[in-house]
Amino acid sequence: MSKGKRVRAQRQAAPPPVGKNQPADRRIWIAAGALVGVAIIAGIAIAVTRSGGTAPAKTVDEAAMPSLQDGPAPWGNGIADLANRLQVLGMPALSQEGSVLHIHQHLDLFVAGKRVTVPAGIGINDGSFIAPIHVHDTTGVIHVESPTHEQFTLGQVFAVWGVRFTATRVGGYRATTDQPIRFYLDGKPYKGDATQLVLGSHQEIAIVVGNAPAHVPARYAFAAGE
Repeated sequence: MSKGKRVRAQRQAAPPPVGKNQPADRRIWIAAGALVGVAIIAGIAIAVTRSGGTAPAKTVDEAAMPSLQDGPAPWGNGIADLANRLQVLGMPALSQEGSVLHIHQHLDLFVAGKRVTVPAGIGINDGSFIAPIHVHDTTGVIHVESPTHEQFTLGQVFAVWGVRFTATRVGGYRATTDQPIRFYLDGKPYKGDATQLVLGSHQEIAIVVGNAPAHVPARYAFAAGE
């Protein structure tokens, strides 16, 4: 066989099959690639759990929200028109808490330096239905218990609550030079649009209207299992 024919034959030869007949260095690269793939998938799963889901949060059309409380604090739990607000939000009225996504946050609200109680029963119509976002008691712990993996926002919390909430307004309070409205996430100032703040696991969220308290909380001691 001529040299040219030998070269062409070598080029046309099939690569060695995958498996133990592969060269050692090729098997190492394949194994490393598989481990990287597993790590990426695990990282995505962790990120989904911490950020609240994969599907982006639904937009809150506040102008279409019925029965929003727009007076001074404290506010009620807004149950009276909850079903209609859930419909506008595109959020299901569940017969029981969802189990696909289950995370918690803590909300602190201060007006003129004084803490305002977050009422019990937000998003819960006893004996009838419960919203994927709800509050059981007056601790300020928000429960996100959804039947689907999706993101939820602070704006949706207030829409379920039935309290007017924009980047410059909370209930009947408007942000002014003399009475600013400031937002904090884990003790640090939050400079973005707070209505779009995506809820994650074990966040400490603080809203300060007017004078700040002596201490803005940076964390919350969640109960075991929360």
